[in-house]
Amino acid sequence: MENTQAKSLSEQRLVSLSDVANLAHFRIQQDFKDIDPVIGISRNMRKNGVPADIMTIDCLKSGKRIIVVLHDQDPEQVSYQFSYKDQDPDGEFISLANAELSEAVFYEWIKTYFTPANE
Repeated sequence: MENTQAKSLSEQRLVSLSDVANLAHFRIQQDFKDIDPVIGISRNMRKNGVPADIMTIDCLKSGKRIIVVLHDQDPEQVSYQFSYKDQDPDGEFISLANAELSEAVFYEWIKTYFTPANE
């Protein structure tokens, strides 16, 4: 029963995070015609025994990627890193309180990291 409940909580966090990211995605598409981010969700870490889920936001044009990790053992925090699609993440992930990860934060990340001036 606990495993089902934990799965349910992790799914709720992932869906909630995805909803917030999608709101930012919509605004980005309205404001920047040259940026068309792709949001993906992966539960592969969980399938491999790691209690975590990943959301990626990719810029197909530049190959840049924003990785957001939700760890079950620390549900009040998310970890993130600015990376590239064709490279394994390197270096440290940055922690951020889950409550601070808003549509505005996602919007700013996408705008700042994916705009051509930052390529």
